[in-house]
Amino acid sequence: MARADIAALSGNWKGLMISPSKTIAGELSPILSMHLPNTPIFEMQSYPARLSLSELGGTHGPNLCFLDLTSDPDRAIALIGELLVVQPAMKIVVLLSSKNPDTIVRAMRQGAVEFLVRPFDPEQFDHAFARLASMHRGEGGAGITGKVITVIPAKGACGATTLATNLAQHYKRAGFKKILLGDMDPLTGTLSFLMKLRSNYSFVDALSRSNSMDADIWKGIVTQQGTLDILLSPETVNEGLHELRDASSIAEFARGFYEVVVFDTGGVYGDWNLTLARRSDDVLLVTTNELPALQAAQRAIDYLEANQVQRSRIRLVVNRYDKEHGLGREVIETALHCDVFHLLPADYEGVQRALIEGKPVPPNTSFGKSLGQLGERLAGRPAGAAPVEKKTSALSGLFSLFTRSSGK
Repeated sequence: MARADIAALSGNWKGLMISPSKTIAGELSPILSMHLPNTPIFEMQSYPARLSLSELGGTHGPNLCFLDLTSDPDRAIALIGELLVVQPAMKIVVLLSSKNPDTIVRAMRQGAVEFLVRPFDPEQFDHAFARLASMHRGEGGAGITGKVITVIPAKGACGATTLATNLAQHYKRAGFKKILLGDMDPLTGTLSFLMKLRSNYSFVDALSRSNSMDADIWKGIVTQQGTLDILLSPETVNEGLHELRDASSIAEFARGFYEVVVFDTGGVYGDWNLTLARRSDDVLLVTTNELPALQAAQRAIDYLEANQVQRSRIRLVVNRYDKEHGLGREVIETALHCDVFHLLPADYEGVQRALIEGKPVPPNTSFGKSLGQLGERLAGRPAGAAPVEKKTSALSGLFSLFTRSSGK
């Protein structure tokens, strides 16, 4: 990307520079003025306290941050995750005094996307910012700031993949123009099997090309079905897949290229899944109303919160819900200290027929209608409220199975 193109994009950014060092800030400021002439840069001369970070959030907050890792590396690296909690779409560029591989890896694992090493110079900035700008707009997706939804099962066999697949298909039927469905489970991804698809490429190819990704490369990696693009997991389990740590480059590229992104994951735990959750606008935690699944859901919520995923972005979805079997909505909410965002009804016949045929569940089935309501709520469109079912019995003895304190 030429320097003129980078400058033209500068109006899309709202910048923040955090550096206790006046020297470092002074060295970078002239380059920012030259390369990003239309980008307002707000300077902070100290690392902000965690409680004050909420002021940075919202649609009018900064989406680009230059963060000094030299003055206090440990505090700065911790700050990366804290910034992304309040502003998940923010792109963080770390400022270093030397090209230390360990420091760079630590910063990238926390969510930084680029780095600049002193002495800062225009050529170095050009290379770094060309990759960053390409990630932001997806070369052809200019102006798009997509909604990222990550679907996570509380435990196995909760139906998370079925939900993710049909949610993406709902947005296709609803008329969204650019939708991505991504199978981000590196070990047990089943999306290709369920949708009867085969591809020579997977998200591993997207990771390997993250520094040079553009629209043409991306289109060669995904499988296209009209307005729905599908990013598959690897067909075979190769060495190193279990060691994957950071999916943020895929999430951020997709956000700049699609209106809606739906990621299907294999579980809640580990750095790989956490990077997706942190980069998402909504995290759909899928459970059933059976006691083992609900206990797993409680542990998952605790884990996500402890790892800088805001409670406000965690949406508890109860799948295969039948008020005659399992625990009722009120019991679930009381036990987990968490609102149920949506109930998806048990519809074994309709769902199984669709799975066998490799097709989406029809929208006129009970599952299809309820999933449509879920999709509209997530998209911010008016929709009928999910059914509320009250059940006040069977509370005695249940709460002792959940270790969450009443103060949470």
